[in-house]
Amino acid sequence: MSLHRVNTNKYKGFYDSYASSPATKEISKFTLNEESNKPEVIRDLIIDELLLDGNAKQNLATFCQTDLDKEIHILMDKCIDKNMIDKAEYPQTAEIESRCVHILADLWNSPESADTIGCSTTGSSEAAMLGGMALKWRWREMRKRQGKPCDKPNIVTGPVQICWHKFALYFDVELREVPMEHNRFIMTPEEAIKRCDENTIGIIPTLGVTFTLQYEDVKGISDALDKYQKETGHDIPIHVDAASGGFVAPFLQPELVWDFRLPRVKSINGSGHKYGLSPLGVGWVVWRCKSDIHKDLVFNVNYLGGNMPTFSLNFSRPGGQIVCQYYNFLRHGRSGYRAVHQACLDHGIFIANEVKKHGIFEVVYDGTGALPGACWKLKKEAKVKFNLFDLSDRMRNRGWQIASYTLPNLPDVAVQRVLIRHGFSRDMAMLFIDDLNRSIEYFEKHPMIQSISKEEGQSFHH
Repeated sequence: MSLHRVNTNKYKGFYDSYASSPATKEISKFTLNEESNKPEVIRDLIIDELLLDGNAKQNLATFCQTDLDKEIHILMDKCIDKNMIDKAEYPQTAEIESRCVHILADLWNSPESADTIGCSTTGSSEAAMLGGMALKWRWREMRKRQGKPCDKPNIVTGPVQICWHKFALYFDVELREVPMEHNRFIMTPEEAIKRCDENTIGIIPTLGVTFTLQYEDVKGISDALDKYQKETGHDIPIHVDAASGGFVAPFLQPELVWDFRLPRVKSINGSGHKYGLSPLGVGWVVWRCKSDIHKDLVFNVNYLGGNMPTFSLNFSRPGGQIVCQYYNFLRHGRSGYRAVHQACLDHGIFIANEVKKHGIFEVVYDGTGALPGACWKLKKEAKVKFNLFDLSDRMRNRGWQIASYTLPNLPDVAVQRVLIRHGFSRDMAMLFIDDLNRSIEYFEKHPMIQSISKEEGQSFHH
């Protein structure tokens, strides 16, 4: 029989992620430990924590894109070291950003698309603020030339996303937000004009209202402002918040006039990481022409190897999202964007029709004519044993995330909203409806003794 020597050192170098030190004790949450750890172990522990996040495929509450081509992952990896602000070190990335601006200017019908001005941002909120700043500086310059006070600027909006509240607060501008009414959930031209005066720096219609997904009537507001100018002499510009609709309307509603075809529209912001199909972290703002940005807002910075003009609220930021936006423009083209968004729109219409069949819901937005998705509320006369917050909570048992919330200044009106984005199929829509039906049946058999309150159940809906 053979004899074997025992090697006592054989297993000293062996380790398993879940048998090693970081996995057998509480990981550090508030202090930086002295010792280092194996990168694979820490990666696995963090991935395990991320499993507790919701399934992005079933997140119908967010506007943001969650389904990305494998090519986008490759491009993002290739761009991980690119600093978008350093246009001297990364001139081709800067060139790609410029191409995207001009493609958007053309898409939004700028009369000078090849020579206009715009920039990328970290998202549509920053882009909206830059558009608002340009309006304020333009108005203030005009008031100074006229020898009039410029200390009380205001903007007129419909029910807007929170970024406009931040803009008004940060830049000392009065926000005149048209309140919702029970029979009207968006800003109309009549309501907008009521709130205008000589201190109005601009009106901000939204192409895809956060709360109901509907488009506000940009052309109607523009026409009303033309009439208002003839009557008062006040020339009030428009900035369109097209965070979502700017990447939908050109493809699905090309006949809708909302963009630079209207001379009064001076700037438009859009979100590349929503219906622009790009990864999180990119927005865009484009001006009708260069003269619509005051020179004092543009900084020429000698930094990181070159002299560059900048207009932003941020400085260093990654370039990958801009590169991926350009990839999407080249990869999809107009026909591709149209096909992707039409499929999403059709799924939203399907869901709205199925929801309506219950007879207990009033459909607020049926998925036609604006963003892909649907929005509904319980009928006042509905004899049900749950509220929408209960229903959202129940749907989470199957992984679905649905936004439920009360409408601004209408605390008695709760709505439920689903957004349909690229990566969602008709099969998933049918599964969603099946789970919704089962949830309603559950409440019929097990009525809520104490429903979830608005404070407990209202979900994030921006």
